[in-house]
Amino acid sequence: MAEAKTQSTSPGDLQRSAWMTAAQAGDRRAYEALLRDCVPIIQAVARRQGVPSDQVDDVVQDVLLSIHRARQTYDPARSFTAWLQVIASRRAIDHLRRTGRQRLREVHAPLDYDAHADPTADPSRGLQHADGAARVERALAGLSQRQREAVKHLVLEERSLADASAVTQRTPGALKVNLHRALKALRSKLGQGE
Repeated sequence: MAEAKTQSTSPGDLQRSAWMTAAQAGDRRAYEALLRDCVPIIQAVARRQGVPSDQVDDVVQDVLLSIHRARQTYDPARSFTAWLQVIASRRAIDHLRRTGRQRLREVHAPLDYDAHADPTADPSRGLQHADGAARVERALAGLSQRQREAVKHLVLEERSLADASAVTQRTPGALKVNLHRALKALRSKLGQGE
């Protein structure tokens, strides 16, 4: 295990150590300032460990969570930056191992899906859907204007009764009656197969 230095040497390290000590005592602003200040250090450690640039943010999040979980174990007599770098280095290595294992198990080949047809696909389903949509259109055309408006606003556009009433200039009761009659007529027409 890498040993953290017993004395803080740089002004930045002294500031981070002071923030962490204040954070351990419950100072939220100091803790937020500390975490913001840690991000560039964590990013540098992750890059040094060989983490790809598009995955550095994942390591940063892991490290920030680790700091949060272990914040009470930090010893103010030791260098905060060294403590942070050890955590960041270990999380970066963990991330590289995890993604390496995933690469061994998973295959990313999106073009393979284009080259192979889905054996369960039914090309006639698209035609059936289009035919069904045409039947519904014809059935809707057979309704009165008020019934079509009720279906359009209340069912297709999913408006509230109050909104539909304001748009159509009809009472909510009249809209309910029109919708009920329209649905009854549609069931009848679509159930008969036209």
